[in-house]
Amino acid sequence: MKTMTLKTSATTRSESPSRLIDARIKELADWRGKTLAHLRALIKQAIPEVVEEWKWRGVPVWYHDGMICTGETYKSAVKVTFAKGASLNDPSRLFNSSLEGNTRRAIDFHEGEEIDDAAFKTLVRAAAALNKSSAR
Repeated sequence: MKTMTLKTSATTRSESPSRLIDARIKELADWRGKTLAHLRALIKQAIPEVVEEWKWRGVPVWYHDGMICTGETYKSAVKVTFAKGASLNDPSRLFNSSLEGNTRRAIDFHEGEEIDDAAFKTLVRAAAALNKSSAR
């Protein structure tokens, strides 16, 4: 079976971002793909009109009135980086990465960790609301 290379092939430029994200999830075929799929579903539940993009040689990005977050996959983590995370309230303390910056904040999800679906969706909605208020 041939392994898909989604990062730089010419065909990716003509594929829809949603299909490329689907392909990335399928390509991972492990806990990272399941985690990314779950987080993607939560983002869509939180903001049904969210726009998906495929940027920077293979990173899913979600937008609503501006960038909400990215979903990167690494060997030991699925990282969701919120573009304006430093400006968001995080009462559930989901942010556990990129805490030193003035703008972004991230959540690293590791194999076997439980995801607080409600808290994550609240954070996504807050990011979208911040984008909307900043756009005025």
